[in-house]
Amino acid sequence: MLTLDVVKSKSATALTGLNPAVLAGTNALIERSFAKGVPIIITQGLRTLAQQNALYAQGRSKPGNIVTNARGGFSYHNYGLAIDFALLLPDGKGISWDMKRDGNGNKIADWQEVVQEAKQLGFEWGGDWTSFKDYSHLQIAYGLSIDQLRAGLRPSAEQIKAALKVINGGDNVNKDVKVSIVLNGNKLTDGVLDTGVTYVPVRALAEALGAKVTYDAASKTVNIVTG
Repeated sequence: MLTLDVVKSKSATALTGLNPAVLAGTNALIERSFAKGVPIIITQGLRTLAQQNALYAQGRSKPGNIVTNARGGFSYHNYGLAIDFALLLPDGKGISWDMKRDGNGNKIADWQEVVQEAKQLGFEWGGDWTSFKDYSHLQIAYGLSIDQLRAGLRPSAEQIKAALKVINGGDNVNKDVKVSIVLNGNKLTDGVLDTGVTYVPVRALAEALGAKVTYDAASKTVNIVTG
């Protein structure tokens, strides 16, 4: 069974060097998607200019399909402001880009569930672009253009703080105190302790106890069935 810890570990390398709010938003997206029964993996995060140029060459001067129109310095990935995601299959090894897949069986495409959560966290989706749709792409650009970034402008502390507020939902839960959730001597997942209340991903706990968890997106209801 995939645990949240396992799912997070799959994306750990790709999160290095991301802007603080993009990093927080990405972690929240992984957690929220997992809670819906949709494990995801971050396939791309920060890219160097050399990596971007190599990707741009694909389908042009190198074999493969064209996957980007951005040369080095012309992608939000180059500034730690963007990520690419895919669906992580139940075996924890396979990856899917099937936008119609409904792995959690709630009659809503998993891909769209991830996109909906991402938008609530403040991400822009490449699938909404008109000229070159990039369905795996999510970014928090802070209203900055590529030209501004190339000129050296970066998100201000105030902009990052505002983005983090959106990601944290404006709630008053202190998420600084991390706790380990241990079931029968084995670590299950991580939680948060605030003023005597422990917050833990409900799916991870319920499924470990043998319950079945489903999510009704229309009513925003988590259903837990035991026995």
